[in-house]
Amino acid sequence: IPSIIEMPFNDIVKKHIEAYTTRLRNKVSFILAAANFYMPLFEEALDTYDLPLELKYLPIIESALNPTALSRQRASGLWQFMLRTGKIYGLENNSLVDERRDPIKSTWAAARYLKELYAIYGDWNLVIAAYNCGPGNVNKAIHRSGGATDYWTIYNHLPRETRGYVPAFIAANYIMNYYCLHGISPMNSELPMATDTLMISRDIHFGQVSDLC
Repeated sequence: IPSIIEMPFNDIVKKHIEAYTTRLRNKVSFILAAANFYMPLFEEALDTYDLPLELKYLPIIESALNPTALSRQRASGLWQFMLRTGKIYGLENNSLVDERRDPIKSTWAAARYLKELYAIYGDWNLVIAAYNCGPGNVNKAIHRSGGATDYWTIYNHLPRETRGYVPAFIAANYIMNYYCLHGISPMNSELPMATDTLMISRDIHFGQVSDLC
């Protein structure tokens, strides 16, 4: 895969690719269908911040493109923002709204976060690792590795989940480009090809919205 993000092929990456092409085939089929809707949103934000477009596949391993996904650690949304990180990047959360689940707002917040992480590390694999476990854990791994700044060198010093995160990202890039070679096709989806925004200037009942839609 031509990319400025280093994507080696090794036994760890191979296991993740095999998972996508075997037991996770149905999930990949759904992701391919949802990608028609979400990928243009991701690409617009990444392009605006001059980030590699391959990062659009991060939400695949974060949430499987489910905007209401909620992890055991209470991370939420397509990009799986923790509450504190979401607030830092302007995502409102209260008893009425959780903007971590807003596909557009969370995408732009994620792009800003990724841009700032790259300014710290200057290496995309470290950025992706830090997105998963936080800069603090990556910094600890670098320190324990004697100052090494290569993901595969600090690999064994990272949290267990993060050790599988970058390989899963590489595998996601592979399967989204070469799914046809494995006999996988997008499933039928009711997601729209595009959406629009309407500005409402007076009170409106959800029943009216439902009738029109």
